[in-house]
This record gives sequence, C-alpha cells and structure tokens, in this order.
Amino acid sequence: MKSTVTPFVMLACTLGASAQTDTSDSIPAHNLQEITIQAPKVVRKADMDVYQPSKSAVEHSKNGVQLLGNLMIPSLSVNDALSSIQAAGQSVQLRINGRESSIEQVRALLPETIKRVEWIDNPGLRYGGANYVLNFIVSNPTVGGSLMSYARPALNQAFGFYMADAKFNTGRSQWEAGANFKLANNIKTHRDYTETFTYPDGASLTRDETSRGGTVDNSGLNVWASYSYIKPDTTVFMAELALYRKFSDKFLYHGLLTLSDGSDDILLTDSHGDKGSTPSLSLYWQQTLPRRQMLVASFSASFYCGRSFSDYMEQLPGSASYLTDIHTDIHDRNQAYAIETDYIKNWKNGRLTAGVSYNANRNRSRYESLDGMIFHQRQDKVYMFAEYFHRFGKWTATAGMGVQYTDFLFKESDRGNHTWSPRPQATLTYSLNQNHNFRLNFTSWQSTPTLAETNVVPQQLDGFQWRVGNQNLKTANSYMLTFRYGFSLPRVNGSFGIRAFTSPDAITPLLRWEEGRLLTTYENSRGLQNLSFFLAPQIEIVPGWLTASGYVQFRMERMRGTGYSLHSNAWSGNAQIQLMHWGFVLTGQYMRAQRDLWGEKISWGEDMNIIELSYDWKSWQFAAGIIMPFGKYDQGSKSLSQWNRNEQHMRLDMRMPYISVSYNLQWGRQKQGAQKLVNIDANADRSTAGGR
Repeated sequence: MKSTVTPFVMLACTLGASAQTDTSDSIPAHNLQEITIQAPKVVRKADMDVYQPSKSAVEHSKNGVQLLGNLMIPSLSVNDALSSIQAAGQSVQLRINGRESSIEQVRALLPETIKRVEWIDNPGLRYGGANYVLNFIVSNPTVGGSLMSYARPALNQAFGFYMADAKFNTGRSQWEAGANFKLANNIKTHRDYTETFTYPDGASLTRDETSRGGTVDNSGLNVWASYSYIKPDTTVFMAELALYRKFSDKFLYHGLLTLSDGSDDILLTDSHGDKGSTPSLSLYWQQTLPRRQMLVASFSASFYCGRSFSDYMEQLPGSASYLTDIHTDIHDRNQAYAIETDYIKNWKNGRLTAGVSYNANRNRSRYESLDGMIFHQRQDKVYMFAEYFHRFGKWTATAGMGVQYTDFLFKESDRGNHTWSPRPQATLTYSLNQNHNFRLNFTSWQSTPTLAETNVVPQQLDGFQWRVGNQNLKTANSYMLTFRYGFSLPRVNGSFGIRAFTSPDAITPLLRWEEGRLLTTYENSRGLQNLSFFLAPQIEIVPGWLTASGYVQFRMERMRGTGYSLHSNAWSGNAQIQLMHWGFVLTGQYMRAQRDLWGEKISWGEDMNIIELSYDWKSWQFAAGIIMPFGKYDQGSKSLSQWNRNEQHMRLDMRMPYISVSYNLQWGRQKQGAQKLVNIDANADRSTAGGR
C-alpha cells in the first residue's frame, strides 16, 4: 500500500492505469438485475456506487474532471487546478466506458454526455490490482463533432496547464486528436533537512542543512490521435497513437551544512531529474458472440528513450575545489509490450469472466558516468484469472482466483529470478433495505521489483551514502480485507469502514554500513501491517445550493525488517464545500496527506488548500482561484533508521493565484466513443539516478 508522491506528481502529473471493465455496466443489454439501494444522488450496487450527475452539476461543468468534482464523491480528492485525482492517498484508475483512460481524456469528455459515474472501491481481479476505479459511462451525443479548449495559467509564476481536443465522425467511424501542455518552470523551493549518522562503533555525526534556495522544473507535452469503428452490439475496434514528451523534471537545491564535530560549514548543491520521450500504441478489439458471450482483446506497446541524472557537490566557502563531486548520468532505451484476452459469459443472475495477459519489459541502460557501461534487464509477467459473480436475493457474491508468473533476468551477470503467485479475491454484499448495505471484501495482489530496486550498479548519493540494488529480490504479495457500511439518509449519504492490510514480504529499502559507507539497498522485509478506520459522508446543507463532502481516515501501522520494528499512527483526509447559484460556483478544498510508513521511513505528500470561483456563460466558463491561500506548503519524510535518523521538509512557493478559461463547441451528429471492456497497458520502466 505504499504511496509515494513527488512534488510535481502532485502539481501536474496525470493519473491512470490499466483496467478491465465490468460487463454488466458497459453493455446495457447484458446488465444483471442486481438489488440496488436508491438514494437521491447515488445508487448502491453490490460491487459499486453509481452517481447520477444532477442538472446543476452538468450546467456548471465544462469538462469531465470538473463534473467529477461537482459530484463531490466523499472518498475522492479531485483537484482540477493541479490535475490530480486521488482516494485515501492512493491512485485511482480512470476508465471511460470501460477502457483505460488518462486524466486528460477524462477532461476531454463533454459533461452533457456523461450519464453516470461508477465508483468502485473494491476492484475485482479484472482490474489488475487497482486501488480504486472510476468508470465514466458516456452515451451517444447528439452532434457530429466537438472542439474543447482549456487554459489555466498562474498569475505570479511560470505554472499552468493548456489543453485542446477535437472529435469528428463519419458513419461508424470516429477520429479524435488532442494535446495538452503542462508548464512548471523555475518554481522557487526551499528544503529544511537535518540528519544524524550513527556509526557501528556508536559514534555519531549530525548535519544540519540551512536552505539557500532552489528551483523545481516540470514541463511536458502529451499528444494523441485515435480511430475507432463501432458496429453496435457486434464489433468495436479502436487504435490510438500517443506521444509524451517530458521536457524537464529537475529539482535543484542549494544549502549550507553545519556539522556537529566542529568542522567548517560546507556549501552543497543537490540536483536530480530526468527527461525523455515515450511514444505508445494501443489496439483494441471486441466481438459479441451468440448466447450472451463476448471476446475481448487488447494490445499495448511503448518505447522510452531518455536520461536521468543526479549531481551532488560539496565545497568549503571560498574554495574552488570540491570536497565531494558526484555525477550520475543514465541513458535508457526501454521497451514494453502487453497483450490481454478475456472471455465473458452472462446468465440471468450470474457472470463469468476469465482472462490471460502477458507483459514484457526490455530495458537497456547506459551509464555515461561509468565510461559508458551498458546493462540489460528482461522482465516477463503472465497473469491468468477467472471470476464469477452471482446474486442470491438480497445477497450477492463474487469469488475468483488469479495466478501470476514473474520472471526477470540480468543479462550481464546472467542472474535472475522467477516466482508463481496466487491472487485469490472474494466479495460478499448484503442489502438490508433501501438505505443500508454491508460489504465484506478480500483482495490480494503482487508487486514485482522495479528497475531501480534491482540495479546493481553502485550510485554515490553524497559524501557518506551510496545506493545499490538487489538482484535476489522476489515478487512481494499483499492482502487486504475491507468491511464497508454504506448508508443513504435524507440529505446525507456516505460510508464507514474498517480496512486491514498486510504485505508479509514487502520490498523495502535497507540501510547498512559497509566498508565505511552507509549503503542503501533493498530487501524482502519481514512485513508491513496496517489497520484503518474511515468515514466518508456527503451532506446537502441547502439542497441544490450548498453541499459538503469529505473523507477522514485514521491508520495504525507496523513495519518490520532486518534489525528494526517500527510503529506509526496518523490521520489523513480531505474536505470540500461547494456553493452553486446564479451561474456561479464557489468551491473550497482542504487535503491532509496520508502519512506512509515504508521500510524505515515515514513520508507524506502535501497538505493543500484551494479556493476557486467560476462563472458559466453560454459555451464559456471563466474562473479565478488561489492555491494555498492559507498555511505553508510542506512535503517531506522522516527516517527512523538506527544508522541515519533524518527529517526533510520541502517547501514550494505554492501560493499561486490563477485564472482559467474553458470553451466548448459542438456541431452535427457525434458518434459514441469506443467502449473497452478490458484494457492492457505497457509502461516502459526507467532508471532512477541517485539523490539524497
């Protein structure tokens, strides 16, 4: 359940993941007659909550992300200004009519075409281990084309987001082209950092870092084009080409180190980042067969070409020479391929889904800082699953089993590993009456070692610390049990629940002294366990005008590894209040980041707050807001290792006033977008250069 959020993942990165969809929701002719609990804004099904957009929510939205925010789903933290959608501090898998989608594609949806939004907080085996799933069900629009544009610049910094998307239709065919540009250039940042090294003989050294300023850059361009052919109730074909270009993702810090042993102060420069291009191709085919059967196939491929770097320098004030001068420069040429085939069979009260998928990664890394040394890594994964859903009166049950085979090999050392991992999953739901239901869900998944965790090339981080991967890592298993009570009362709806999680062999960092160096490597730990209590209500304070929603979670964690056993208790959550009237929408948001214990470190994202006022006029929307009007931005971590206890706070100049302008144009008769029941995703892995 690790959740690591870098500053500009929070600022502007898109979210998305591969998915497979639920037949009953994407193919209306095959809907199961499930027992539902009807509420004014939400229908509680056995395996999801379905939100129906109100007229006012649609009228005050100019894209899909804005509509999602106006639905105010309690568990969700929707931040259009920062292009972020999260739930309980975790990523959310986004889908449109069942096909995997990015946040940009959701933003390109016309609000008038979104008939419902399906919120799945207990995804089944078909969703590939997703934490949460949002599926936007889009109906046939009444026009033959659309053009959407969106611009959101900040007023005091080089920060903003710009997007345009166009769709055209001819007969059963649809063409789409779109692009978005994310700008974050020279954003001012500061870092507060203190650390204490303890040597094996018991001696210690404390280093306090006083910030002397820094900058963050994170700019990128995303371009896509797609073609789809739809023959209703028979065939769907879709092809999409995309290119993502990361122009700059750079973090630069300057500081002054004060040492406890009385040594002279040291000036430091710490810089790391990456940049590169990722072209990708996806193909999708869906064929309806007799007797309520369906066959679905999906293919995806991507290629990453880029570099990651890390520079760390220490010098005495006034000196031209360096005490420490470390440079890491890695060039990657990595490929990824994935294919999946699913079979779906429906009965009156049941549904069977079975599938198999194959993912391949081929990574080639050249270390310019090591005289051009080249390393290759190969990783293959095969996943097979079968899952059955059935209704028994007020009870519904889902049970299934998945099996994952993982194999990876390091060419230069001829070392590798392979594992077989079962993935059982089950859900039981009971609908007490029209206003209350109870759900018990068990799920499991596997996490394979990443390229950075298995990279055996030593990387120096600073004058004391090094990092090296571990090629003996094994795939880690995770298990989660969730009990959830959903309620719908006059003006109030929401859920309360308890979640228990364990990962007995989680892959985590491990610190140890070796030949006078503090080395960070990785291990299959003795396990992470946590217990969470959560409450997520939505309240209509003044129906049609004033609504509030929120999510609060209290989590207790225990982490054990080689030589340590740690505990952590923390609360997190989000709150939103929204006032709609006379074409205006006033929104206020507050988010407290989740504190994650992973290995010997507690890390957290940012505690954010935003205020925005928007006004709709015909096809236009104008808005003004401010990010972080209250408080101070803070994102950081705390190390609890016996060898290196440190605490880091990164401060960004995030008090940003901004404006946004949206424009939607529709014409003719538009065709419905292709509906994917499953989606396979191939993400090329990449190296990570060392950094403090």
